[in-house]
Amino acid sequence: MTNASDKKRTDTASKVILASPQTIYQAFMDPKALISWLPPDGMKGRVDFFDPREGGAYQISLVYITHDRSQPGKTSEDTDVVRGTFLKLEEGKRIVQQITFESEDPAFAGEMIMTWNLDTVPEGTKVTIVCENVPEGIRPEDHDVGLRSTLNNLAAYVQSLI
Repeated sequence: MTNASDKKRTDTASKVILASPQTIYQAFMDPKALISWLPPDGMKGRVDFFDPREGGAYQISLVYITHDRSQPGKTSEDTDVVRGTFLKLEEGKRIVQQITFESEDPAFAGEMIMTWNLDTVPEGTKVTIVCENVPEGIRPEDHDVGLRSTLNNLAAYVQSLI
């Protein structure tokens, strides 16, 4: 969902996942687990550094493995380098990150705030991603596809642990 009337865009996506909030939270805190599910379809990734604590930082490089896409990478033709800071970590409940993209293109400048809410529901956990201040260079339709793909990957990862 996109609020197009706002100058600073907010995008959201959610999915109910058949796993506990604690299991999903732990999938964020282990860099090997994180990089196995975070990249959306058509990408692979690596963790360059990772310090999972409030105030801790990380860097992830995402590489496009498909060449049939609408836009080039943000950092280079085939790569998006993402730097983040953990602003808030509420175990089993919420992860708030400040995200910046390494890019010379001003359309990707600024700091996006990405919040992952983990809410217990009868079927498991409703995971909701809220992205605030989305850079204008990220097309809403591409972001929606990417967020939903990541949620599907997260679901497949945590359900494989059960």
